[in-house]
Amino acid sequence: MIRARTVSVAALGAAALALVLGACSGEGGGRRTGIWSAGSSTVFPFATRVAENFGRSNPGMSAPRVESLGTGGGIKAFCQGVGPTTPDIANASRPMKASEFDECVKNGVTDVIELKIGYDGIVVATARTGNSFNFELNDLYEGLAREVPDATGRFVINPKRTWRDVNPGLPEQRIQVYGPPPTSGTRDAFLELGMTPGAKLVPAGAALAESDADRFEAVAHTIREDNAWIDSGENDNAILQTLTRTPGSLGVFGFSFLEQNLDTVKAETIDGIAPSAETIADGSYPLARSLYIYVKKAHVGVIPGLREYLQEFMSDASAGRGGYLQDRGLVPLPAPELAEQRAVATQLTTMSRPAK
Repeated sequence: MIRARTVSVAALGAAALALVLGACSGEGGGRRTGIWSAGSSTVFPFATRVAENFGRSNPGMSAPRVESLGTGGGIKAFCQGVGPTTPDIANASRPMKASEFDECVKNGVTDVIELKIGYDGIVVATARTGNSFNFELNDLYEGLAREVPDATGRFVINPKRTWRDVNPGLPEQRIQVYGPPPTSGTRDAFLELGMTPGAKLVPAGAALAESDADRFEAVAHTIREDNAWIDSGENDNAILQTLTRTPGSLGVFGFSFLEQNLDTVKAETIDGIAPSAETIADGSYPLARSLYIYVKKAHVGVIPGLREYLQEFMSDASAGRGGYLQDRGLVPLPAPELAEQRAVATQLTTMSRPAK
């Protein structure tokens, strides 16, 4: 059996590449004809909805396969090589990292298309019957980081046990937060958008950022390991269910899941701003982020329907304002930006290596 990951895309013509793609399958040796996407649990419901609509519109084609592996897991599988044993698309709730791009190139995935599909926000939520919080960004760092500065500015293992220990204006409630694991793009985005700027608001953290950037990143990005933060897998719905079963707990997950469950959970404000479609779209909500899909150009024209699937994903009916993905909780791109992304999908424009 030919191993696709050992073949250089640059050395293959279209016909040879088609032979490689059809030579083996992740399901026991037959040619794979269906589209395969994998990655972010946040993007999963959007990709699933597009796959469902694509299947109804193209009854003669195999149904697309969508897997929720987390952003890191999806990109890792995507970057393993070219061929039917690797996904055509990686779904991501953060941008691809330079190190991931380099791994792709090393394994022959040299032409990658990056498509921004819309916006989402990371929410800190509680059960509807729980206490209300107005977090400041530094509260997130001081409550959830493994190391925080003491009164002298020396970094120590976090001693805080309640949110009132963090900020006298917060409820006298134990710190217990259910959130995504390290493989999750939501976790990565929470660290970048919440923990990092929160650490810089603390004088000792700001000083450390200036004097030792690597040490600062380790301090800002290392979550507590004493059950104040509990990794809850790649299923955001599981976090939602935990909030209703565990009084006094908080959860960190995507805004799109909040929108579908407002009868049982509520989002807390960050710096006085509540997450909404409007505050996420205009960037005023501090934990707003972009969502992406990454596509192997080498698979377009070889995996049946892949080009058409991308067009469906970026269509007005899907990703546009009032489209069916907005009904699922996606915050749409402004019309001019959506048009730019649609042009990337149509022209199969490949991305450059990320800066970091």
